[in-house]
Amino acid sequence: MNKEVQDLLDFIKAAPTPYHTVQAAAEKLAGAGFVELSLTEKWQLQSGGRYFVKVFDSTLLAFAVGQEAGPLRLAAAHTDFPCFRLKPQAGMVKEGYGVLNVEKYGGLMLRTWLDRPLALAGKVALRGADPFQPEVRLVDFNRPLLTIPSLAIHMDREVNENGKLNAQKDMLPLASMGGEELKTEFFMEWLAGEMGVDPSTILSYELSVYPYEEGSVCGLQEEFVSSPRLDNLTSVVACLEGIMAADSHCAGLRMAALFDNEEVGSRTKQGAGSLVLLQTIERIYLVLGKAKEDMLADIAGGFMLSVDVAHALHPNFADKCDPSHKPVLGGGVVLKQAASQSYAGDTEAVAIVRGLCEAKDIKWQHFVNRSDSRGGSTLGSIASALVPMRTMDIGVPLLAMHSARETMHGEDQRALDKLLKVFWA
Repeated sequence: MNKEVQDLLDFIKAAPTPYHTVQAAAEKLAGAGFVELSLTEKWQLQSGGRYFVKVFDSTLLAFAVGQEAGPLRLAAAHTDFPCFRLKPQAGMVKEGYGVLNVEKYGGLMLRTWLDRPLALAGKVALRGADPFQPEVRLVDFNRPLLTIPSLAIHMDREVNENGKLNAQKDMLPLASMGGEELKTEFFMEWLAGEMGVDPSTILSYELSVYPYEEGSVCGLQEEFVSSPRLDNLTSVVACLEGIMAADSHCAGLRMAALFDNEEVGSRTKQGAGSLVLLQTIERIYLVLGKAKEDMLADIAGGFMLSVDVAHALHPNFADKCDPSHKPVLGGGVVLKQAASQSYAGDTEAVAIVRGLCEAKDIKWQHFVNRSDSRGGSTLGSIASALVPMRTMDIGVPLLAMHSARETMHGEDQRALDKLLKVFWA
């Protein structure tokens, strides 16, 4: 197992929700000498300084201020991933079984969540002295608590041919067994007991169900990585490694933007579709005493990498790939293009990233959707519409994207890490 893979798996283990992703990222950045700022306080910035700021606890922006004027280079990824989220009144009793009422977050593949040990993590808000300042706790119960059992094949003989699942009916996690004595308050009582508080003090929560099983390497040569949340923690880790390696004596502004809510459209206060990126750049220029015209000129001449995973050719479904663009695991960083602009990029953007890769001997490959397939999208086009700079979508190739457990090649993470370091060199 190469170092990049081990670092990736360690980070994934520490990041079961976007809140934990930001917490783990903040710890790495602080350990590398970055200074934390607050959106609600005045900033003091210095040339050569390295800083980060959290945005509503699930988005993080990190930046390095150059010693002199120079280019604006930005890379963006997302901290969220498809999962189940608990509804506000989650406890339900069905035939003596305690189950949890959940809803889908993002485009998850339902069948892959069946028959797995599942855990819970997220954020809980407790009653405080000031209603505008509730006590907020980050929690990760980090043990097998739930499972979503399949219906036996003997009771569903057509499951292999017609295995459609209903998210409201079929995907409720089994949590407890209490017979006739079990009450719907069972979950809130359990949560309060775990936190050591009275149930009446819990005002709200945002809790995610996540696969308890950790990531691992596999393959006859241990070349593959099998893990939850490769989409998009592969990119988060690469952005962090790149910005931490950026030379403090560099010119211009280097920035990593790790946004929440990409999986549900990015149009939230902490998403790439908000003004938070533009406002942060404007604030940096303002605090450094630079004119708005300088900022606008630097944005126009800047460059952004939108870093998110790409679809790899599946050996059992090769016909799902475009006939002349077939990225494979181990083939290197994927340059993603779409005439629809669901992926950001233009002729110059492709040339720039290809030039960086070839100058430093980084393997790269192309991805384009089949012409009869809509495919996916990511945050690049959204962010670059609000902060108009040349942008290119890139990422590592994956199999089973949006499954509870995805598959990649370890060497692709090494290639992505190297490219982000070259990008900010």
